[in-house]
Amino acid sequence: MSELFKPLFAPHLHLKSRLIMPPMATHKLLSTNGRVNDDLVAYYDEKTKGGYLGAAIIEHSYITPQGQAGAGQLSVADDDTIEGISRLAKVIHDNGCKAIMQINHSGSMAKTEITGMEPVGPSAIAPPGSDVVPRELSLEDIATLIEQFKAAALRVVEAGFDGVEIHSCHAYLLNQFLSPLTNRRSDAYGGDINRRMQMHLDVISAVRAAVGDKFPILLRLAADDYTPDGITIEDGKTAAIAFEKAGVDILDISAGFSRYIVPGLEGQGYFAPLSEAIKEVVDIPVIVTGGITDPFAAEKLVRERKADMVGVGRALLNDSLWAKKAYEALVK
Repeated sequence: MSELFKPLFAPHLHLKSRLIMPPMATHKLLSTNGRVNDDLVAYYDEKTKGGYLGAAIIEHSYITPQGQAGAGQLSVADDDTIEGISRLAKVIHDNGCKAIMQINHSGSMAKTEITGMEPVGPSAIAPPGSDVVPRELSLEDIATLIEQFKAAALRVVEAGFDGVEIHSCHAYLLNQFLSPLTNRRSDAYGGDINRRMQMHLDVISAVRAAVGDKFPILLRLAADDYTPDGITIEDGKTAAIAFEKAGVDILDISAGFSRYIVPGLEGQGYFAPLSEAIKEVVDIPVIVTGGITDPFAAEKLVRERKADMVGVGRALLNDSLWAKKAYEALVK
């Protein structure tokens, strides 16, 4: 684990050091060309003010226009984005918080009416819930994508962020490579779980080459698709072990094709069974998310070793003072 994040795990520190603000939809605050505007800077200033969060993970940002997920989504696809995203890093730092940028490609979830391009995926298979069949990526396409992840990560470093998170959840491209629901390739990037995760290993290697040995790499892992014939938690554990060996510093656990809300899962930290299972097989820190609104429940998840850090999203979206109130409640 990078030296940068070791203070988050000092036993004498309170919950505020372990609170993570995961990506939340703020597309309405962005300009149509994916650039940062004043409203977005003000949003992160408001959410991180006071230093009550350990880190803020900026919502997923596309590494190439072909991978844009939605109108107004933030871009990290070219060097012209560096100046804008550096404003985000600075305001978060000024508030005493770490800043992490999440990079992503939406794969077959991209919409032609937004990108102007044909959706692509690991195989020519429509993802569950969609009737859009993507174009299967060639080996040359895959090599280009790996370089685009690498270039995006380098921009994150140049913009002054403290870490980069690779997105592999919620039915987006890397989740599509990992899942047997959408990956039916017969080459080095398809087959059993060990072959389906090859794309991840190549991306991790490229990102590490870009950011250097001491810059933290996080990976947002779909540890279970919660969908018949999809990724299971056993697949998730196999992938987690491999990603740790490949150089990932922190695993941020969520679901796959079921997205981030799973029918039947409820309560505080409803992805805790996943994070706990992953934590049992890796030595790097693990983040848990899922409906966390109670600071005492958040603290309990950490103390019971369900995870090392907790991601609080909607509670902070609804109340910018949530972290401050949580800290004050826990130190009384």
